[in-house]
Amino acid sequence: MKRIITSLFLLVIVYSQANAQIDAYKGKEDLRFQIGANLQKWGTGIVTSLDYGLGQSFSIGAQAGYLLGVKSFAGIDKPGFGDRFDLKARFNANLGNVIGLPSNVDLYPGLNLGLKNFGGHVGGRVFFDKGFGLFTEAQFPIAKYNSDAIGYERLNNQFSFNIGVSFDLGK
Repeated sequence: MKRIITSLFLLVIVYSQANAQIDAYKGKEDLRFQIGANLQKWGTGIVTSLDYGLGQSFSIGAQAGYLLGVKSFAGIDKPGFGDRFDLKARFNANLGNVIGLPSNVDLYPGLNLGLKNFGGHVGGRVFFDKGFGLFTEAQFPIAKYNSDAIGYERLNNQFSFNIGVSFDLGK
């Protein structure tokens, strides 16, 4: 996990030297790709998301995550692929422009519907160069499909924190 965060930090330093201002969401047909680290109580992994702008303030997308490092539970075998993997459909309200933030900054609350739960997320991203920036996001379940989850069934079904890099594929 330390290697992932260190690598992301180094990428930020290298690319932030240009520090050019770009729009976080200009309008229709903007496409954002994000990749980063996923941190949960019982594991850490990698998360990717793809968001498509439907307008200046709304976007839809998909997110996939896979937990690489998982803490063991007493008396329970290793988690399988299905326990470690999660896929979600997302809807975001991009508020940076609405609340008057600089054009390279975006805040976005949203909802997601995944394989493990129905939940929400709150995130933010800032772009430093044309097509490159950072994001951070907190996710939380609103309605779990299995409210009596035990052991590895809790993975990807709890509060999680994501941090990583964001790319504007339309630039």
